[in-house]
Order: sequence, then C-alpha cells, then structure tokens
Amino acid sequence: MLERVSDFQGQSFHKLRRYCLRRGTLFKDPLFPPSAQSLFYKREPPPGLTWKRPREICKDPRLFVDGISTRDLHQGSLGNCWMVAAISCLASEPSLWKKVIPDHMAQEWNPKRPDLYAGIFHFRFWRLGRWMDVVVDDRLPVNRDGVLLFCRSATPREFWSALLEKAYAKLNGCYEALEGGNTAEALIDFTGGVSEPLTLDREALSLYSDQRRTFYQTLAKAHERKALITCSIRVGPSISTVESVLDCGLVRGHAYGITAVRKMRVGEKFLKTGGMPRLFMVRMRNPWGTTDWTGAWSQRSQQWQQMTRTDREKMGLIVRDVGEFWMDFEDFCRYFTDVVVCRLTRNKLTKEEESGSWEAQEDKRSRCGGCINHRDTFLHNPQFMFEVKGKQQEVLICLQQEDRRIQRKEGGGENLPIGFEVLKVEVNRCSRVQRVVEQAASSVYMDSRSVTLRGTLDPGRYVILPTTFLPGATGRFLLRLFSHSHVQLRELREDLPPPSVFQCFLPQPSVVTTIHLRGASALCPPKETASDVYATVRCENHTIRTRVFKQERNPEFNLRAIFYRRYPNAHISVEVCNNHFPSPTHTHTHIHTYTIKTPYQSYDDQSHFEVD
Repeated sequence: MLERVSDFQGQSFHKLRRYCLRRGTLFKDPLFPPSAQSLFYKREPPPGLTWKRPREICKDPRLFVDGISTRDLHQGSLGNCWMVAAISCLASEPSLWKKVIPDHMAQEWNPKRPDLYAGIFHFRFWRLGRWMDVVVDDRLPVNRDGVLLFCRSATPREFWSALLEKAYAKLNGCYEALEGGNTAEALIDFTGGVSEPLTLDREALSLYSDQRRTFYQTLAKAHERKALITCSIRVGPSISTVESVLDCGLVRGHAYGITAVRKMRVGEKFLKTGGMPRLFMVRMRNPWGTTDWTGAWSQRSQQWQQMTRTDREKMGLIVRDVGEFWMDFEDFCRYFTDVVVCRLTRNKLTKEEESGSWEAQEDKRSRCGGCINHRDTFLHNPQFMFEVKGKQQEVLICLQQEDRRIQRKEGGGENLPIGFEVLKVEVNRCSRVQRVVEQAASSVYMDSRSVTLRGTLDPGRYVILPTTFLPGATGRFLLRLFSHSHVQLRELREDLPPPSVFQCFLPQPSVVTTIHLRGASALCPPKETASDVYATVRCENHTIRTRVFKQERNPEFNLRAIFYRRYPNAHISVEVCNNHFPSPTHTHTHIHTYTIKTPYQSYDDQSHFEVD
C-alpha cells in the first residue's frame, strides 16, 4: 500500500528544482530564510554567525561519504540530543533512513555535472498518519571559524545530518524549537512507528535476577525485530541536575542510543581472572560523539584491557566509533531509569488508524468532554469501536496529538494532557455509548505527543474514547490500533442505530434495554459428564447467541446485549441449551427457557437487567 505524502507548506521539491535548473540559479527558501527568525525566538544569534552553502565551507561537498552511519552525527551547540539520538538509531537501518531521505542518490552532488545542482534538498517526516515532504535550501549556519554551528558529521565534507536537522527545524518553526524534547517523539517522526516508554524499577532489577533477565529478553527481542531503542537517566527536581555528569561518566537527562543487545560467552583466559562464563551486554552511543562510561567494560577498564582485540572481536565486543561503548546489563539497570522502544509495526502487526479532533461545539456531543472523572461530559468525546473475535488477543493502542512545537515562537507550544479509556460494550452495539458499564483498560494521562497502552483483551466489542484531561480543550489527534489479526476500527457517530429499509415502516423505538447474561449452574447431575452449553437471547426479531462452552457444568457467559425496542410490552427470552451425553449412544438436548417481562420505560430511561 502506498503511503500518503504531503508537501509541507505547499512546496513541491521537484517543481522548485526544475524551476531553479531552468533559470540556472541556486534555490533560496523564502519560507525559511537565513535570518535570526529561523534560528532563535528567545536569544540572540552568537557573534560572527553567518550562513554558507556547503561549497563555501569545503571544496568537495557530499551528501554522504562512504554511506551513512552513526558516526556521522555530532550534536553541536543545540540542546537537541533527543533528536540526534533518534537519528543515530535511524542511521543503523537503511530501510528507515531511505524513507526520511528519499531519492538519496538523486540528491547527491555530481562533480561531473555541476549544472544539475540547484542547492535544494528534501526530507520526509511522519506526522499524524502521513509523511510530510519538507524542502530546504543548502544554506547552513556556521560560527566565526566557519564550522557548522549545529549538527555535523565527523567527516567535514559530509552534510546529510546538517541538512536533515535544518529540515526538522523548519518543520518545527526554528532551530531553537528543537531544544529540549522527547526521544519518543523524534522516533515516531522518523519512522511512523509506535514508541513505548518503559520505566525501570532500579531497586527491583538490582535485587531480583529473574526480573532483570525478563527485561533483558524484552530489549533483546525488540532489537532483534529492528526496533529502535534509546535510554536516559532521569534528572532530579533541581534544574542544575540537567546534563550533570555522574561519577561513572554518564550524563543525567541525556539521551543515549542502544545499538546492540548481546549475550556472550567468554574464553578460558577471562574465566581464570574470576569473570562470569556468560555476559549480558548492551552497546550504547552518545550523540555527543564522546565516550562517557568509565565503569566495567569501558575501553580503559580492566575487563577491556585484559582481552586482545582479536578476542573481543570473536566475542562480538566491537566498537564502531568513538561515541560507542559497552556496558554490562546489570550496570545498565543500576544507572538508567527510562527506556524508549520504538516498534516498527510493518511486519508483525495489523494496523487500523482513525484521525479526529476534539472540537468545541454547543450541542450535546461537544467532542471535548475531558477524562472519565468528568462524568457529565466524558461520553461527549469521540468514540471508536472495534471487535476482538475468537480468543484473547494482544492489542497495542497509540493516541497521538498534533505537534505544537511550531507554536513556541508565539509563546505557545505546550502539549495537551491526553489519554484514553477502553470500554467493553454490548456484543451487538453499533451506536454511541450512553452509559459506562465496564472499563476494560485505561491509559495514563500525559502532556506528551503520544500515549500508548499494550494489553490483552477477551473476545467482545470495545469502544475507545480518546480524550483530553480537561473538558473544553481542543486539538487534532490520531488514534492507532495494532493487533496480530485484522481488527476494524470505526467511529461511532450516531446515538441510535440506523434503521433498515424495512424498519422504516415500523414504530420508532421507545425503550432501550440491556441484558447482562452472567452464567448458568447445575446444568447436569454432579456424577455425570458435563455437556456442551450455549445461550440465546431473543428480543422482538433480534437474536444474540453466545459461543459454545465445551463440557462446561457451570458456564460463565458474561454476555451483554442491547435492544432498541419498538414493542415495550413484549417479553425477552433467554434460552440455555446443553447437549447432554448420558451414554456413548444417546444424546439429549435440553433447552431451559427464561422469560423476562420488563416494565415500560421511556427511551431516555435505559433499563438494565442482569440474569444469573
């Protein structure tokens, strides 16, 4: 399936490039000019700052030199390690960076045909369900020494990372808007995946080896499936702790990328010195391009030095550039507090997604009713229904709001606190929920770009309500649901189920009734073999049947059904059918029928009955 791509701010890369080539001029972007407004919105540019094209910085510029790798990234003077760490993860997977840098070969400098160079590049970022194609010119900010001010490659004539950063700054309003962020946000923007934040319980992980082993397996499996993983050490309440250096060399509040997760067997030489026979290791990368870690397995440590380079390579202890280092997993759990796993769901999960918005309206469905604490307005929020069929199923739900970082220049840019509720509803529901009966799952509420929830749900119908925390807060959102089998997600817009053509000639519904069929007991004598059982609920011309419970003496149906009744005095019947096997050659079918006579109530007064 082709992915949706939109031109950011209406600029078409190919049209602009053709225009420049026909005129023989280099592209100058009028929407992101080389001025202070493209750099900062609070502080002044540093003295001596100028904007230069790559050919003015070096003689033989290239987009890539010897391909693309993590060592092409050095953060520069901008506080955007969260973004650089995400790009570092991106650089290790060609299928990912080729989406962000489309037509990378066609965008490369061609020294034999300088007439084909137009000083224009384009990059793509994923926003609310579609890829945004962002165009930039090649003018980059440099300091008074002629060195790139922000992100740059270790190779001076390589410019893909600096140009990518410029495109991301344009998407977000200016360079300064990139200061301070969440790696989970950048990973979503660069991949379209789902970022799951994991909080580490350092005390439990240090005390209990089984919990540590389970967490290691989680990371190892994610890395094996090409997930992108970053980690950080949470800062304290004091601002002074931000990017403060610990005694071990690691930096608080700084985003690191995890580039390898490996279990290794060590040689006899290492065992003689008292080492463990197996090592659980992670390889980290610092976006600053420097090695911080000074503990075990750092490059100056005793463990590292007592092994030859050949021994380390045999074990897989390979460091690819100066920003990478290895850590024992036990040390990793001792220091790091937060991990973000960005899962690339294109292979393993089926996706359904719905876009929408929390709007301010005067009618009953204001669509921004706040969280479930606000009972009077909660059900005014958008409602999306899906069904789990057959058996229990693991689902991953992701709610993402529109990025507001671009509004920072005008004094805004704060994310809304968002979250969602998952309600289990009647098996035959096809209209909006009017009453909360059963909460199946709840997310946390965070002022984050995205909120995710992973859980296992029983068969049945469910309704997701994405909400802001407070009523009246407006904004756009994207709701995504992932599962291992096909699950259809659709919005419920109507308060009543739409009538069929034949029902148009019948009286309008005047009563709504819900039935909760809990279960049955003592369906056969204790000494006899239990039988197969199912139940049927009949109301007017509607029939709802449970699944068959195999050889069950006391089945728990736990079935809810809703009926919009045109004839309120008509009875509702519940039939419990069991196939009894008194002997191998005889089969008896018993049907137990129960009749419910409901009192008349108006349509606005929903009646509810539970049957045991």
